[in-house]
Amino acid sequence: MRLIIGMSGASGVIYGIRLLEVLQKVAEVETHLVMSESAKMNIAIETDWAARDVKALADHVYSNKDIAATIASGSFKTDGMVIAPCSIKTLSAVANSYADSLLVRAADVILKERRRLVLVPRETPLHTGHCELLLKASRIGAIIAPPMPAHYIKPQTIDDLVNHHVGRVLDLFDLDPGLVKRWQGIPKKEGKANE
Repeated sequence: MRLIIGMSGASGVIYGIRLLEVLQKVAEVETHLVMSESAKMNIAIETDWAARDVKALADHVYSNKDIAATIASGSFKTDGMVIAPCSIKTLSAVANSYADSLLVRAADVILKERRRLVLVPRETPLHTGHCELLLKASRIGAIIAPPMPAHYIKPQTIDDLVNHHVGRVLDLFDLDPGLVKRWQGIPKKEGKANE
């Protein structure tokens, strides 16, 4: 399996980093990474990682300016792409097919080839323009997967929340690295049946 991981300049770069960390341990997945300059800046601001160390997690890394990269062509077979985090600027470019960077061109290729594109927008609150872009992206084939916390897992740390969401994103590609605490229904209390 080949997956493209895109990281743009929204807060929440840990989602892209964790995806790469997890996928590095999944032998059958080959990762292709492209990051915007703003993503690199946010890595330094939000984490203890350096951009070069994040790049080292991927099998292949491309400059966002390299429009001639393999992932810019539909003839280069992949199984899909995740943009995590996905800034509103990147969302807007994807929704409007404004492919002026490799990140957006690769996403546009995924959509035109009818492959799976998962966007992880990390912005709040949203105004009507943002909502319209999310709707437009969904209508052209993207899956919108904002990092909403799952409280039923009873998270104890931020890592619990990040790992759960990364696991749910990977569910969309039929990959299960064991990160998701699956919903099992409401547990029955001893001596009482569910009504």
